[in-house]
Amino acid sequence: MKVATWNVNGIRARSSQLVHWIDGEEPDVICLQEIKASPAQVPEHVATIPGYHAHFHGSGGYSGVALLLRTKTFGEAPAFVHPPFDLENRIVVATVGSLVFASVYVPNGGKDFAAKMTFLRELEAWAGAIEANGQHLVLCGDFNVARTFVDVHPVLRKQMVGQLPEERELIEELLSHGLVDVGRHCEPDNDRLFTWWAPWRNMRQRNIGWRLDYIAASRALVDETVHCVHYRDVGTSDHGPVIAHLRDAPLDTLA
Repeated sequence: MKVATWNVNGIRARSSQLVHWIDGEEPDVICLQEIKASPAQVPEHVATIPGYHAHFHGSGGYSGVALLLRTKTFGEAPAFVHPPFDLENRIVVATVGSLVFASVYVPNGGKDFAAKMTFLRELEAWAGAIEANGQHLVLCGDFNVARTFVDVHPVLRKQMVGQLPEERELIEELLSHGLVDVGRHCEPDNDRLFTWWAPWRNMRQRNIGWRLDYIAASRALVDETVHCVHYRDVGTSDHGPVIAHLRDAPLDTLA
């Protein structure tokens, strides 16, 4: 199962790039963040992209997420829902059998750190409920937290929002609910594994960035064949896409 996530930083500005990327990669699951568009504002060639059940959850020029599931893989359209803690169009969820897919855009926290912490606590509790229910979560998106100091370029490491111990603690609690940080699982020693670069001073070209975009998958979907790729040279968003190849079915459901 090929799962992709990308903070596109404006789906209208990057619609052609997005369609080209989807056509080339053909992911089974596509999670998008910061679409900055209401459903009516999503360009038609994205909204009606062939071969996908698509749900766009936004309200205009701020925030917003999307989730697309490939019809060839998943068949009939699932119900797309939003947990009660969803504020500012930041999470969309679809359940297929025992699998729960979610695209999430965690608040940055620079202007309202308390709201960010509340969202992370609610997200962690929600993931715990899914685990307790015996379901298998694939949570993808922009977490807006660099998980450890290794996830930030050395020249950018400092005590600031996105790198604070209390944020990182909540990410660890989230992952404790049977989830694997697939990117770090596949490249445990890569200290230049970044997904976001400030749009100045050639930061992206120099790979001076942060790792903020994650694919967190149920441990039952991760085996020795799993692999994950981070793309620095795709698109003009300030984030790069991440693509992981997971098991097609959870280990505990196989005959």
